Amino acid sequence: MSAQPASATREWPDDGCSRVPNWIYTDPQIFARELERIFGAADWLYVCLEAEIPNPGDFKRSQLGNRDVVAVRGTDGAVNVLVNRCAHRSMQVCTASRGSAKEFVCPYHQWTYDLAGNLLGVPFRRGYRGQGGMPADFRTEDHGLQRLSTTQRNGVVFASFGAPNESLETYLGDSMRGYFDRVFDGRDLVVLGYMRQRIPSNWKLMFENIKDPYHASLLHVFLVTFGLFRLDQQSAVEMDETGRHAVLVSRRGAQEANEATAQMRAFKRDFALRDPRLLDPVREFPGDATVVLQTLWPNLIVQQQSNTLAMRQIVPLGPHSFDLAWTFFGYADDTPEMRQRRLRQANLMGPAGLVSLDDSEAMLLSQAGIDTNDDETCLVEMGGRTVGNEPHMVTETAIRGFYQHYRSVMEL
Repeated sequence: MSAQPASATREWPDDGCSRVPNWIYTDPQIFARELERIFGAADWLYVCLEAEIPNPGDFKRSQLGNRDVVAVRGTDGAVNVLVNRCAHRSMQVCTASRGSAKEFVCPYHQWTYDLAGNLLGVPFRRGYRGQGGMPADFRTEDHGLQRLSTTQRNGVVFASFGAPNESLETYLGDSMRGYFDRVFDGRDLVVLGYMRQRIPSNWKLMFENIKDPYHASLLHVFLVTFGLFRLDQQSAVEMDETGRHAVLVSRRGAQEANEATAQMRAFKRDFALRDPRLLDPVREFPGDATVVLQTLWPNLIVQQQSNTLAMRQIVPLGPHSFDLAWTFFGYADDTPEMRQRRLRQANLMGPAGLVSLDDSEAMLLSQAGIDTNDDETCLVEMGGRTVGNEPHMVTETAIRGFYQHYRSVMEL
């Protein structure tokens, strides 16, 4: 008799969501279950911005979980999200990352599909000179590209492999929808550029990082020193009712020493920039928050750090690796000065960002520690053991909220 797989015999610790077992970051069977229950189910997954496919025929490839899809603007103006897999022999029909097309033709056997995924033509369908060909009962309408459930809100495209039992508005919830609409308020968007990085760690560590305000005042020299995001500032952590979505909200402070910065090794009182324009944010959104980082289950981070705006899409590759795809954007009515400001501030982010580079290394080192201590647990008790909104940053409540929902979905 063969032994049971490790994931079938393991159980989550009795301490609830304040203790996270290391094996959820390493077990291949846990990862396979995530692809099925989280990325392949009925949740809404971020795909792209409508600004990336403005005209009929414009397309952009994206990866939802481990499956490649193509978002394309149809001839009727609707956005279609199609699985990038020919119905014939499963070859990818689209090989470019983005562009414009009148139809999709499989490179292997030239099966041809329209922009809605309908099969238009099959070479030698009737055979040649009475020989070969497809069976007489072959119907093209039965062999189109798989088309996902799709929805849009204020220029952002989401799709689902299942049949969602809730609208995107309900999925976001009242509080998270308000923060989402704060950035996506109906104005036309403009894509400013892309970055992409591969991080050798589990995808969940990326979500944890953004849900973790505790580290921001201890790790990031730029955030701490220049008062961009620091625990002695007015701040808050908020979640939806399920815990799956969250926001970190903060108001900018000053570069000054105080009781809090005395405990922060990252604070550099004499640190200065040769070009201070890198950190010259101007207020542009309602309210006085200068940073709002929103995590939307299961694959999106909406970043508003000062005036730099970006979508960070999480693409899980395996238990020990994921891609992080950055799409930087602004508004069509931005002044040239604001567009330049957004581009300058983008230097804080991305693979070599003056802030984000710290996070990439932290996740790499976290995974290294996890891999060699598979039977241990991570302690997530800063701010207590419960899940709820907090009016400060000295907490890990949003991480606990994430795992509260994760355990329910994964039945762990």
